[in-house]
Amino acid sequence: MSLYGLKQSPRAWFGKFNTVVQQFSMVHSEADHFVFYRHSAQGCIYLIVYVDDIVITGSDHQGIIQLKQHLSNQFQTKDLGKLRYFLGIEVAQSKDGLLISQRKYAMDILQETGLLNAKPADTPTDPSGKLLPNQGEPLSDPGRYMRLVGKLNYLTVTGPDISFAVSMVSQFLKSPCQEHMDAVVRILRHIKRALGKGLVYEDKRHTHIVGYSDADWAGSPIDRRSTSGYCLLVGGNLISWKSKKQNVVARSSAEAEYRAMTMAT
Repeated sequence: MSLYGLKQSPRAWFGKFNTVVQQFSMVHSEADHFVFYRHSAQGCIYLIVYVDDIVITGSDHQGIIQLKQHLSNQFQTKDLGKLRYFLGIEVAQSKDGLLISQRKYAMDILQETGLLNAKPADTPTDPSGKLLPNQGEPLSDPGRYMRLVGKLNYLTVTGPDISFAVSMVSQFLKSPCQEHMDAVVRILRHIKRALGKGLVYEDKRHTHIVGYSDADWAGSPIDRRSTSGYCLLVGGNLISWKSKKQNVVARSSAEAEYRAMTMAT
């Protein structure tokens, strides 16, 4: 199409795609710009689009077949079958459920950093250490540190166990030092310990929503702010998690806990 190559081509293409999908009675999600959904008596359909890659799932199997046909009538599409790989995320499906992981993505990072043969670390952080600004010699190539932290942030999509550690090293992007890079290397060594580790999703015969939240109190040695953490499960399956420093200094441990609970809610 003549649209390709123009600055406005992605916007124009998505506008066209948006129109075509909504002709099939799909609703554009207000929570995520790239998600469309349809609920009917036959079941539900969810569609996720990223540039020109599309994932379709749901319980309305006949509706999914019709949606694929509707899209192929408007665009040149190719059905790749069951989802196996999407944006660096590997998907393994069976009759018992599915497993998502980022094994290849993690291996590529280890290959890039020369840590494929490094000794694995049991934990992503040093329990006895605290990261501080200007800790050690300033890095000669801070851009490399920024790129590695960005890739680690994406690894938290299937790795909730490194969320806290990654949030810690993310605080030193402006002026990283050698101690901060050592902390990044430790996270990578921890990832090497179990490259295929990921998240399992299975039907546990209930749809209960359960949430857990926690916070330390004045845990940051830099500004005495607390760090909140939460995880949310639907039907016994982990679907959302976060570790983030609080915006203000909590005056008590109870206040820090309530702020963590508010973020989770």
